[in-house]
Parts: sequence; C-alpha cells; structure tokens
Amino acid sequence: MNKRKLRDLIGTKLMLIATLFVSLLFFLIFVLLLFRSGLVLQDNSLFDILFSSTWNPDNSQFGLAPIIIGTILVTGIALLIAIPISLLSAIYIAEYAPWKIRRILRPFIDVLAGVPSVVYGLCAFLFLVPLTKDVIAPWFGVQSTGLCIFTAAVILAVMVFPIIISLCIESFNAVPLALKEASLSVGATKWETVKKVVFRASTPSVIAAILLGFGRAFGETIAINMVIGGIPRIPSSVFSPGETLASLIASKYGELMSIPVHESALMLVALILFVVVLVFNILGVFILRRAKRRWTY
Repeated sequence: MNKRKLRDLIGTKLMLIATLFVSLLFFLIFVLLLFRSGLVLQDNSLFDILFSSTWNPDNSQFGLAPIIIGTILVTGIALLIAIPISLLSAIYIAEYAPWKIRRILRPFIDVLAGVPSVVYGLCAFLFLVPLTKDVIAPWFGVQSTGLCIFTAAVILAVMVFPIIISLCIESFNAVPLALKEASLSVGATKWETVKKVVFRASTPSVIAAILLGFGRAFGETIAINMVIGGIPRIPSSVFSPGETLASLIASKYGELMSIPVHESALMLVALILFVVVLVFNILGVFILRRAKRRWTY
C-alpha cells in the first residue's frame, strides 16, 4: 500500500471515529439524565410528578403540572405569533421581493438566528417588560409586572422567526418552476399561484419548519428565564408570571444541586425536555426529508 492510499485510509478512519463520537454523545446524555433522575422516582411516581400542581422541593413535592402548563402556554403563544408572520415574510422574500432586496434581507435573517439568547432577553427586559406593564396589560384591563408569560412568548416568537423563515424560503424555492409557469400560463394571478401551487406543494416542508421551530422554542432557556417571572404555579392569565421546564432548570439548579433528591428532580425535568425536543426534531427532519424526496423522483 503506497503512502497516498495509507493517508486516505487513516483519514477515513479518523472521520469515522469523529462521527461515532458525536453520535455517541446523544446516547451518553440520555443515559446520564436517565440515571441521575432515578432517585426522585424511587419515592414519587412519574404520574404524580407530571400531574401534581405543587412544586415545593423543601417538602418533597415535585409537581410539574404548573411548569408544563407554563411551557405549553409560552410555546403555543409564541408559535401563534411566529407562524403567520414568518410565512408571510418567507412568501414575500421567495416570491415577491426583487433580487436586490432579497440579497439584503437574507443576511439579516441569518444574523438574527445567530444572536445570543441573552441579548434577546436583555432587550425584552428593557423594552417588552415596561411595554407590557404600562400599555398592553392595562389595555386588556389587567395589572401585570410585565414579567409574565406573554412577554416570554413574544420574545420567543422573535427568536423563532429566522428558523421558520429560512426553512420556508428553502421549501418555496424547491417547488419546480414549471409548476409556477403552468399556473401563470392559464391566467392565475401571482397570489393565486402562490396560494394554490407554491404553498400547497411545499406544505410538508412548511410543517417541518414549524416543528423544528417548536423544538427551538420549547427548549429556550436564558431569554425566557429573564422575563417570565420565575414562579412555578398555574397562571391565571397570560399576564401572570410563570415558569417553563427549561427556565426552571436554569433558575433552580444552583440552589438545589446540593441535595441529591432535589437535583434528581431537576434531572428528570431535563430528561422530559430532552425527549420532547428530540421527538419534535425527529418529526420535523422526517417530514422535511419526505418533502425533498417528493421533488427528487
């Protein structure tokens, strides 16, 4: 075997080892979380933990129902805000925007995706919190400190924008040009072509983009922790403070890590978060691959 083939063989093996190592990290994280969360499950059933409404570790009460409800509310409201805005933005950029404007807008969207979450949280704390406290909540006849589920949902929607927009633009651009031209050739307007041809053909990819955005939103931590209020109780309205699974870990781990059963409860929270995000990301990737295969053959 000459030196060139030997270098190729060594390079291939090294890349294989690197790939296996990265893949193994997933299983290591899962096993670690599963092992560390076992202690709290020895004295508490999973059903009681998931559906009990009291989180009070000092009294060995680890009810996650208020936190799960807070997570669902924040994520759901964020997606209700993010989905229509993201879809309209993606349609404009992909189908209506002139090439020069498109070339300017795409880098800004990519930059938004790379902004650290703590920067989003700081901006929300300085702008959204006072706005919610002094304007939005009073407009609905509600008093609020501004540190609430609504504020967290709004900033989370802003953070999800670039993910959904970028994936939707790719899916719209993947629709064959022949389909668009055929629609226009029979007298359809630009909007009719977008609505009945482009959007319908790319629906699986759009669903995948939303699912991937959901995975991003569900696991967001720092920005949410800064503006949600940090109170683990069932919220009476969207302007009430609350807690999410991810923000609970960020805010409580430092004070609970010294007690094994308390730390184990937070590890269980992390395991639940890990599994939920994994499921939605797998669904999103699966649908996205099927959509790409649809235009490949």
